[in-house]
Amino acid sequence: MIIKGRSIAKGIASGELIMTDAPISFLSGVDPDTGIIIEKGHPLEGVSIAGKVLAFPFGKGSTVGSYVIYSLKKNDCAPAAMINSEAEAIIAVGAIISGIPMIDQLEGGLSSLKSGMAVTVDGDRGELICPDQANA
Repeated sequence: MIIKGRSIAKGIASGELIMTDAPISFLSGVDPDTGIIIEKGHPLEGVSIAGKVLAFPFGKGSTVGSYVIYSLKKNDCAPAAMINSEAEAIIAVGAIISGIPMIDQLEGGLSSLKSGMAVTVDGDRGELICPDQANA
């Protein structure tokens, strides 16, 4: 199944989907050396985002978050791709400068997505491909 969205950062990447309905602050919310969510009380606290397709509604916090995403990439612990409900500048810039494929504004929103799904983000075409799902 292919779900249309909007391209934010070019590239194609596949991986296991990690989904949260809570915004993410990359500055102080994600350890740039490990890729583990460290924000206290966050639904993904203690979870590694390294090599995963990370879906979350939007980012929050400081503009330094873009550089934290870049640090994650340099440390080989960045997400393979990102999906937002509505991308904002901090996350979009972080994805672009880091070469992390990113899309947003999926048809039907994020509510039909489930953690653990194997997906591909096509940032070139603005699509989410769910190859093993009858319907996403």
